[in-house]
Amino acid sequence: MAMAYRRLLLPLTGTAAGESALGTALIAARIWGAHVHCLHVRVDARDVAPLAGEGLSGAMIEEMMAATERESGERADRVRGLFQKFTANLGGVTLADNPDTAAKTDGPTLSFESMVGREEDIVAQQSRLYDLAVVPHPEAGEDVSSSDALHAILFDSGRPVLIAPRTPPAVIGTRICIAWNGTAESAAAVAAALPWLHQASAVRILCADEYQRRGPKAEGIQAYLRWHGIDAELMPFKPQTRDVGAGLLGAVRDFGADMLSMGAYSHSRLRQLILGGVTRHVLENAEIPVLMCR
Repeated sequence: MAMAYRRLLLPLTGTAAGESALGTALIAARIWGAHVHCLHVRVDARDVAPLAGEGLSGAMIEEMMAATERESGERADRVRGLFQKFTANLGGVTLADNPDTAAKTDGPTLSFESMVGREEDIVAQQSRLYDLAVVPHPEAGEDVSSSDALHAILFDSGRPVLIAPRTPPAVIGTRICIAWNGTAESAAAVAAALPWLHQASAVRILCADEYQRRGPKAEGIQAYLRWHGIDAELMPFKPQTRDVGAGLLGAVRDFGADMLSMGAYSHSRLRQLILGGVTRHVLENAEIPVLMCR
């Protein structure tokens, strides 16, 4: 029996993309009978004080901290309100905050927590205690490379990440595409996707010479999956107008996929990570859940 996901973490920053992420996490939780823990991280007003820098009076700094405190309190209230509104309309979902309570129920369980601190640190560290993190779609218009929580989870949690689409999908994981380019990241994504792959009705491996890096060709991962009892077909895709990301998503749409598994690639090890072009394109434009690993 393939390992199933038991515990999902959903960092909720705001309400815009949060509702779709909640819906997506819940669909996944229903499939696995899993627990979803929603985590909101409030800005610590003391983190604003150092930004005050030179030449600001104590009163001005106090005012800045008070304003931060107010805003973060209001945002926390909105997010909690979203969670309560969302869970009020759900049947067959239990609120539970420990495994013993959760074990007594059949369906998925949910919990909510608000913490104070630096969001990227807390979220990356907490997600190490979960099988999978589900993150809201990077807000349209917001630069993905500045989405700190997403970066932190992708590059600092050691766990797979499921990026929710802008609107919750009807189903997840019945038709799965694997983006393969031979890298350690894409191999990690396949390993993380195994529970999904086992129960999918169709799996397609997408590859392209322009996407391939040093490492095993797509036939290698196809043979690996056969060892796991998973039949996957190989399909080379063509970059559209030299854009690998667009070509990849085109091939995903052609297959009618409801999930994509791929490695998250970054060009730099710096804290301000610059996401690779393909990773960035897929993150910004995918209309289905994307399971990413690095």
